[in-house]
Amino acid sequence: MPLFGELFVSELLKKPVLDPRGDELGMVKDFIVVKGEPLPRVSAIIIEEKKERYLLEWENVGIFNKRIISSKIYAGRLSRYDDSGEDLLIRRDIFDKQIVDANGAKIVRVNDVKLEGKDDYACVSGVDIGIRGLLRRLGIERRSENLYRLFGKTLPHNIISWNYIQPLEPRLSTISLTVPRQMISALHPSDIADIISEAPLDQGAALFNKLDPNVAAETLHELEPDIQKSIIDSLDKDYAPRIVERMPPDEAADLLADLESDKAREILESIEKEEAEDIQELLAHEEDTAGGLMTNQFISYPPGLTIQEALERFKLDAHEVETVYYIYITEGERLTGVTTLKDMLLHSPQMTLSGIMESKLKTVSPDADQQVVAEIISKYNLLALPVVDDEGDLLGIVTIDDIMDILLPTASRKKRRSV
Repeated sequence: MPLFGELFVSELLKKPVLDPRGDELGMVKDFIVVKGEPLPRVSAIIIEEKKERYLLEWENVGIFNKRIISSKIYAGRLSRYDDSGEDLLIRRDIFDKQIVDANGAKIVRVNDVKLEGKDDYACVSGVDIGIRGLLRRLGIERRSENLYRLFGKTLPHNIISWNYIQPLEPRLSTISLTVPRQMISALHPSDIADIISEAPLDQGAALFNKLDPNVAAETLHELEPDIQKSIIDSLDKDYAPRIVERMPPDEAADLLADLESDKAREILESIEKEEAEDIQELLAHEEDTAGGLMTNQFISYPPGLTIQEALERFKLDAHEVETVYYIYITEGERLTGVTTLKDMLLHSPQMTLSGIMESKLKTVSPDADQQVVAEIISKYNLLALPVVDDEGDLLGIVTIDDIMDILLPTASRKKRRSV
């Protein structure tokens, strides 16, 4: 069956369909699409004649191009089309729907659908999400092209291959036209959070539920509190704790602080006891203090440990810590010094940590105001600032990424809600 050049569905809608004698059977109303390899394909054309709809199966289509659409059969052999709601229709179900552009990491809207001929079938090869697709829908694409040329510009094409989009509508997901979960999961968590934030809440939650659990944990912290709450409420009762368990304690504490107390308690009671204790310890501090900003995940070793022994331990311990900027030296719980991996690697493996540590430390108390913490980190170019109690015991550290929202201009900050 001949397909000449690129075809867009908007150009074919309302086009007359001719029978073998050249008489009109009706106008193109829509196209039924089914799963195909490698692309979904048109299985039938829905024709409308005098407000009645008829089905022209693809095997009965004669010519199919921009100029002519013809049938191999006459009107008497057409069957009426009763919409059961189970078919996937291009105009009804794909036009104007929101999809995830995995390459652009954003939500976009389908303005038109591109068809391509493969093995005698018309296949859905891509979607037009640009202004050109919208103008084509309105029937003014060519006039607009001429107008653009007057100003020395070209009307841009913005086609996304069907292989690289993630439909959000449940109706679409049933025909396996989704990007592999690994592709979305490969995006930066901030980009995934942007996508989820742009989508309606139910669709954002559906996309979140398809993420790899580790990526989901990183993404959850990047979302605004109201969206976080909706996501958590949508998760299976047993799945929500699994996500929270994968989050660093300080991020988990931020999340739980914004949930209803009953929901937060339910999650805490469902996760490992040691991790729950770490989170509860952080929840005890006011949000805008050093204690509220800090994480209690850090690496500390006794001063008598040799560099070689410390490095061996580090290879095991670092897997459990989100960020490692410094190695803290403690006697019992009391902070006595700090060193870095660079210092450890530059000195003899037989030296002890006490021999290379810096003992003149900048520290803050857990109730120090967050602005004070930000000023100290900024003034002394620190990557992390220790938080100690009145006895000098190390409680946690505030890292540079924890403080960035305070250092950034107001418009760039991620606003959190307290409860």
